[in-house]
Amino acid sequence: MNEVAKIKYWQSMAFQDAEAMMTWLSAVGFVEHATYREDGIVVHAEWLWPGGGGLMFGQVREDGAIKSTGGSSAYLIDDDPDAVFDKAVAAGATVVRPMVDQDYGGRGGTVADPEGNSWSFGSYQPS
Repeated sequence: MNEVAKIKYWQSMAFQDAEAMMTWLSAVGFVEHATYREDGIVVHAEWLWPGGGGLMFGQVREDGAIKSTGGSSAYLIDDDPDAVFDKAVAAGATVVRPMVDQDYGGRGGTVADPEGNSWSFGSYQPS
């Protein structure tokens, strides 16, 4: 079984401009696993977070399951969340909550991507 087949939870999103968001996701650190297009439109994509987990997405379509964009949120764990946070901002994200040390352990911060989705980056790993 390959590593992708072991992933049992996938975040699902839709984007107004999936191509632009793929550039942003790549800058943040996601790795493309598969992207399928019809007539030049991203209808399904599977991108992986290096620490584990995945994101499935596509462009908003009239026949799609997700009809709106900008309301999703995700928490991504990384050994160096400050670096990931900085990459996200450099790629066009807006700071929602700056990186801070958390009372419950670890560090974390939140940005909004160019389409308004919230992404929290942190080092806190529940045990």
